[in-house]
Amino acid sequence: MATGTSDAPDTEIPLTLDDLRKWSRVEPSLAVVGSPIGHSLSPRMHNAALAELSRTLPQFTHWRYFKFEIDPADLPEALRLFHQKRFIGLNLTLPHKVIACPLVAGLSSLAQAIGAVNTLIWHDVGYYGHNTDGPGFARGLREDLDSPMQDANIVLLGAGGAARAIATIALKEGCRSLWIGNRNPQRLADLVAQIAMHLPEPAQRIRTSPLAKPPADLPADCVLVNATQLGLHATDSTPFPPDRLRPEMVAYDIIYEPAETAFLRAARNTDILAANGFSMLYWQGALALELWTHTRAPVHAMAAALRSAQKNNPAPDA
Repeated sequence: MATGTSDAPDTEIPLTLDDLRKWSRVEPSLAVVGSPIGHSLSPRMHNAALAELSRTLPQFTHWRYFKFEIDPADLPEALRLFHQKRFIGLNLTLPHKVIACPLVAGLSSLAQAIGAVNTLIWHDVGYYGHNTDGPGFARGLREDLDSPMQDANIVLLGAGGAARAIATIALKEGCRSLWIGNRNPQRLADLVAQIAMHLPEPAQRIRTSPLAKPPADLPADCVLVNATQLGLHATDSTPFPPDRLRPEMVAYDIIYEPAETAFLRAARNTDILAANGFSMLYWQGALALELWTHTRAPVHAMAAALRSAQKNNPAPDA
């Protein structure tokens, strides 16, 4: 593995644990870690941002962002090596967000409440874990739908990692109520228990139900959020009954590819203001970059890079 910037690995090619063991690059490095990782557009987004920053801040000229395919069983060794090789920061995507929590030196209060990390920052004693998924969602919701979470009635579909982040930030930002529907009752119970452990009073605002049977008394003016995987495939149905949609609602689907899911089509057919998860993708990335650089991220450059990349590589990032 070469040390010079000119001979740095291709940031678009997935690297392996063996590449990490041989790593000798001395310039500042960042990376996204997952399995699979080949589809990830994060290097395109972050390297565009670093290039933009370096126009006026030359200290970022040699910063580069890579992607590593790391099996979950190898994550403990990989994190030790990333720290030893002095990677300034890491993004974690599926399936590492939860399993990394006990492997880091510390967690932010938000990451503790969510029970998952997506952003790691190098410190002398190890990596400290943060989670920018929830705040990224909140930024995207305000940007696309002009809908703050404070005093909102949130109806959240799903109970996976992204739903955990969204539920936690909704309660922290003071939502009026939080209704969560999921197909797996145990996963739903686990989500509520995780949040209640860290946010006992706000968690009292949570109401739960089976995904296919939303309660009859859902607020008509709710913010309806799809955090399930239903919509990734063209044959997927909508996770919310179309006959329960009301024009007073707003709808956000965290899926961004395809750009319009069955859920979003049903919402727009009911004259509901709706948006997909594209803005959440670049906002969670921008917030992570700001944690590493202590500099305001060029969000416009990140969004533009993603739009350009999607034309040639239309696959979802996690």
